[in-house]
Amino acid sequence: MSTDHQPQPEDEQEPAESGAEQPLPPRRIGVVAAIAPLVFVLDLVTKVLATVNLEGSAPVRILGGAVYLQLVRNPGAAFSMATGMTWVLALVAIGVVVAIIWLARRLRSVGWAIGLGLVLGGALGNLADRIFRAPGPLQGHVVDFVSVFAPNGDFFPVFNVADSAISIGAVLIVLLSLFGKDYDGSSPRKAGTSRASAERDES
Repeated sequence: MSTDHQPQPEDEQEPAESGAEQPLPPRRIGVVAAIAPLVFVLDLVTKVLATVNLEGSAPVRILGGAVYLQLVRNPGAAFSMATGMTWVLALVAIGVVVAIIWLARRLRSVGWAIGLGLVLGGALGNLADRIFRAPGPLQGHVVDFVSVFAPNGDFFPVFNVADSAISIGAVLIVLLSLFGKDYDGSSPRKAGTSRASAERDES
């Protein structure tokens, strides 16, 4: 009895991988859950220190004049924009927080998770000021205390840790979008190319 094994066709030996779906990356909600509270606590602590040590004081010059520390109570948005619309900004911030929390459970991109974590922590930091600080709920003034290169915001508007986190997170998200990286870890450009190839193969 012959024991020779007939070679199988190549397409029977190994399954075709061209149409196989790639496994999804793990969810990244934990990254958001780690970064957002960290930003919020850092923002809260620095604001408490600023109000305790800078109230009624002249700007404090540090780093050779690159940074001035001074207390400013801001009724507007980040970097003193939209002054006089405090309650509207508070409602917008609440909407941003809710949207990020809803999206967080769908995140599979580390970059997006970091960006949204920064934005969420910053939004919560400034929202806490608007709710709990004077003159009242949804009217509270945000505590700013960093002025770069000149006092009184003469070179750039006075800001805080929350403003910085929101700006860095937003820039990161924009860059990821420009490079074709989606929040779910996919690349729309590659996905579109794969779909087009599949349609050509079927035709």
